[in-house]
Amino acid sequence: MGQPYDMPLEQLREYKPALTRRDDFSAFWEESKRLLAQVPSDPQLTSIEYPVDGVRLYELSFAGFGDARICGYYAVPDRAGQHPGLVLYHGYNWSHDGQIHDVVNWALHGYAAFGMLVRGQQLSEDNSVAPHGNSAGWMTKGILFKETYYYRGVYMDAVRALEVLAEREEVDASRIGVTGGSQGGALSLVAAALSDTPRIAVAEYPYLSHFRRAIDTALAGPYLEINEYFRRNSAPEIEEKAMETLSYYDVMNLAPMVTCPVLVSIGLIDEITPPSTVFAAYNHLQTSDKQIRVYRYFGHEPMSAFHMEKLKYLREHLTAKP
Repeated sequence: MGQPYDMPLEQLREYKPALTRRDDFSAFWEESKRLLAQVPSDPQLTSIEYPVDGVRLYELSFAGFGDARICGYYAVPDRAGQHPGLVLYHGYNWSHDGQIHDVVNWALHGYAAFGMLVRGQQLSEDNSVAPHGNSAGWMTKGILFKETYYYRGVYMDAVRALEVLAEREEVDASRIGVTGGSQGGALSLVAAALSDTPRIAVAEYPYLSHFRRAIDTALAGPYLEINEYFRRNSAPEIEEKAMETLSYYDVMNLAPMVTCPVLVSIGLIDEITPPSTVFAAYNHLQTSDKQIRVYRYFGHEPMSAFHMEKLKYLREHLTAKP
């Protein structure tokens, strides 16, 4: 696709749909964090070889929500002292070789970097059980109940990853950022909403936002798993119940809870995370320090110009000690 298909940019900048939070929205997430706190993190670290100088690399795992074993790669500069930390979240079912090379690259930039592998989508355990069937993929797993929805564990794992990194003696816990693209961009904003640890969040074309518009607008990608679920389960009450569940996980609804600086990117021909869904979340951010970079000719893909912006933003906020 070569032309924008969503709203004109002038409308996108003003697009701020009403939040869909239920009355117990905040209480639900407080209870979720309470349940997470009952599970000891039990981090386990195993050194592994990697053909580069100046970096130490490890396999790092911890006990996440529901005591699921969550894995990832952790790389740290091979020099004395504390380093700024960075938690990396990957895209939906998109983490080639556990993003090991990205983790090492960030360590070469001076960060203690942990790439969390999302439960079920890579090497991490998914022990959640859905009390009903779901479409292929994870978007509708447990979707009829907010307590059983798949992303409850994912969101809490994202918070736990921050806790584990902050406890490392070689990490300066006051200088930790979160970043990722697509699902990883969503988890970056979620982690910043549900944890006080992040000093900065960089979210590239974030997913999991403004679900109602997403399923009506997205032309490709995993949002369509929800559409397929509604095709196979056509009773109106099923769609109503599923959309109620999704309201608890909508990044748009969590955005007002983010207080740290935020940098967001979006391409205007993104068919997977429609620009209006990204602006819906961005425009609800209450933080006084937020910026969005818009790329007219790009879709759901890495943008080299934004990577330079990201490097500068992270350096500005994490390199200098407060």
